[in-house]
Amino acid sequence: MADENCADSPTPLASEAPKPGQRMVHCVKFGREMPGLDKPPWKGEIGKRVYENVSKEGWRMWVEYSKMLMNEYRLNPMDPNSQKLMEEQMEQFFFGEGAKLPEGYVPPKAKS
Repeated sequence: MADENCADSPTPLASEAPKPGQRMVHCVKFGREMPGLDKPPWKGEIGKRVYENVSKEGWRMWVEYSKMLMNEYRLNPMDPNSQKLMEEQMEQFFFGEGAKLPEGYVPPKAKS
């Protein structure tokens, strides 16, 4: 499934200048050149597309969103059907109409 090393690696903020020699991509989420991932974050064709078209910051957004999906749909990361659903959601998040919240989803209340 997802390669957590990509999500946990330190990433410069979008406003910071990229480091010399850093791999850059035109991020589909932000519509501008940004530092790219160090390696494909997922297996197969979708992983290759994400690697070529999504910034580290865009991938970080997906990781946070995917945590909500895993919890709401009660997905098992080792289950092939769960992996297929996550790939479909990833496709929509980056290359489709965008992320849609699960039916009946209620965001957690902010702590006061």
